[in-house]
Amino acid sequence: MPRSSPFKRHRFPREVILCAVRWYLRYPLSYQDVVDLLEERGVAVDRSTVYRWVQKFAPELTKRTERYLRRASLKWHVDETYIRVGGRWRYLWRAIDADGQMVDFRLTARRDAKAARAFLRKAIEKVRLHRPVSICTDKAHANRSVICELDHRNDPHFDSIKHIDRKWRNNRIASDHAALKRLLGYRKSFRSLRSAKATLSGMETIRTKKRRHVYDKSEGVSGEIEFIETLFKSAA
Repeated sequence: MPRSSPFKRHRFPREVILCAVRWYLRYPLSYQDVVDLLEERGVAVDRSTVYRWVQKFAPELTKRTERYLRRASLKWHVDETYIRVGGRWRYLWRAIDADGQMVDFRLTARRDAKAARAFLRKAIEKVRLHRPVSICTDKAHANRSVICELDHRNDPHFDSIKHIDRKWRNNRIASDHAALKRLLGYRKSFRSLRSAKATLSGMETIRTKKRRHVYDKSEGVSGEIEFIETLFKSAA
């Protein structure tokens, strides 16, 4: 049974919706900025509509891109940063590989062993058999205990995960945190965990395409537009 179109019952055409969503996820723009840019092109829409588009189509973009992702390398960098969600500080756990490709992310209320365990378990389950051979973290004691625990839980035929806790070795993900926060711009606060997860998933997906971590020959902004159009071409 064919999947129903996500654009069904939307008043605006697919091209306008995807353009607005891509602008918001790719550039440090506010919803009002996107509204103004669309108005320059003769399209009148309000901020709440753009917000709803992003919340709906950012996760859909991530889902449709998964089949095109390159396999992450087996050397991971894991660290957490923080963002405001609903007026409170939340921890954003992120894992990237040695080539800077996003592995996974997770938002939590606390920075402790329980949160680290949940995040790493989720990330390892996501890559299935391509589990990491090394994980580089900061010197937080919880990281070492969690990684050792995960080793004991996994198939004994797998080699153990090497834990590297030299902070200077983790500069790659620290730089990646900074790049993500520059993209967020002044949008460092989200209304809810749901909206934060939806928006961040789309941003990470666009950054993944931009860095050519997908199986696609097209390059640059035009290639990005073509790639997204291809993902949704059957959803007219």
